[in-house]
Amino acid sequence: MLDLKFIRDNVGKVREGIKKKNSQADLDEILKLDETRRNLLKEVEVMKAERNRVSKELGVIKSRGEDISGKSAEMKMFSQKIKDIDSEVVDVTQKLDCLMLAIPNIPNEAVPVGLETDNKTVKEWGKKKDFGFKPLPHWELCEKLDIADFKRASKVSGTGFVVFKGNGALLERALINFMLDVHIKEHGYKEIIPPFLVNEASMTGTGQLPNLKEDMYSVDKEGLYLIPTAEVPVTNLYAGEIFPEAELPLYHAAFSACFRKEAGSYGKDTRGMKRIHQFDKVELVKFVVPESSYEEHEKLLSDAEKILQKLGLHYRVRLLASGDMSFAAAKCYDIEVYSPGCNEYLEVSSCSNFEDFQARRANIRYRAQSGKTAYVHTLNASGVALPRTFIAVLENFQMEDGRIAVPEALRPYMGGMAYID
Repeated sequence: MLDLKFIRDNVGKVREGIKKKNSQADLDEILKLDETRRNLLKEVEVMKAERNRVSKELGVIKSRGEDISGKSAEMKMFSQKIKDIDSEVVDVTQKLDCLMLAIPNIPNEAVPVGLETDNKTVKEWGKKKDFGFKPLPHWELCEKLDIADFKRASKVSGTGFVVFKGNGALLERALINFMLDVHIKEHGYKEIIPPFLVNEASMTGTGQLPNLKEDMYSVDKEGLYLIPTAEVPVTNLYAGEIFPEAELPLYHAAFSACFRKEAGSYGKDTRGMKRIHQFDKVELVKFVVPESSYEEHEKLLSDAEKILQKLGLHYRVRLLASGDMSFAAAKCYDIEVYSPGCNEYLEVSSCSNFEDFQARRANIRYRAQSGKTAYVHTLNASGVALPRTFIAVLENFQMEDGRIAVPEALRPYMGGMAYID
C-alpha cells in the first residue's frame, strides 16, 4: 500500500506508475474521498472542541444552582450531529481503504517500461550443453524411469497435479534439503516451517488479495486460503509488530508446498510439470531498513543464483519490465533455468524488492536508534522453486543410455547415488 500523503503530493507519479504496471485503480475517487474525509475530520474536531467548551460552562452554571435543561437539550442534539459525522468518517474511510488496496506499487526508476517482451537479460551463467543426441523432455524421462506419475495424480486430484515416486520422490526431497542447507548454513537464513493455510488479512498484507483472488484456493467456511507461496505466512509473522533496529536485517528461509489455480494461464505450459497447481518451493524472505534494501536485493539474487550454480545448471537473469512485475513489487529479477528437453528457459525464481509496500499493508515497522518508527522494507525470492528445477536436473543431466547423472551437490542427499536408472 502506498502512503496516502505520498499519493496526494505525487499524483502525476502515482498515475504514471499505475499505467506502467498496466493496472486499474480509481485514483480520482481516492483523492475525492481523501479530501472528503479530511474535511469531515476538521469539522468534527471543531465541533468536539466546542462541545467541550460548552460542557465546562454548563458545569459552572449548574454549580451556581441555575437551570441548564434548555442548554442540555441543545447539547444532546449537538452531540448527535458529532456522532453522525463520526459515522460518516468511518464509512468514507472504509471506502477509501478498499480503493487504496487496488493501487499497485510504483516501479523503481531502473525498471524498464513495458510488458513481458520488454524484459531485459542482465546476466547469464554457464552454457547450454552439447549432448550429441536429442535430449528428451522431462515427461518422457519420468515415464521411462518411473519416477513421476501424471495419470494417477489426475485420477486422485484432477489435471495439473503430479505424484513423485521412488527415486523421483528422493530427488525432490534431496533438492529441498540441499537448498535449505545452503541458505541456512552458508547464507545465514533462519529456517521457518510456516502454516500452509492463512487468513484473509495475511493474504491482503502481502498483496495477493484482492487482485489475485481468482488464482487462490480457499476454504470458505473457515475463511482461510491455501498459500500460493511461503512469502505470505513468513512476512505476516510480524504483522502489527515493531522491530528494534538492531534486529535488522532479518533473513528467513522456509520450505512449503504452494497452491495456485493458475486461473489466468489456461492452456499455457500444460505438458508435464511446468505449470501445476501444487508444487514445492524454498522461499527466502528479508526484513531490512530502507537504506540497505537495494543492496540486500542484489545479495538476495546472488543467494538464489548460488543454488543453480552449485547444481551446474545454465540460467539467465531477467530484469522484469513494469507491466510484467507482480502487483506489489517495485523491482524484480526472474531467474530462468534452461531446459534442453523442452528447449526453453523456465522461471525458477522471482527476486523482488517491495520497498515498504507490504509493510504498510501489514503494519510492520522498526524503531530507529533515534526512537522514531518507520516501515521496514520487505524482499523475497524463491530459493528456488520446484518442480522446474527438478525438470532442469532431469533434462540437463540425462544420458544417451537413459540414465540421469545425479549432480555432485545432490549425491550426499541421495545416499551417494550417482545415477537414476
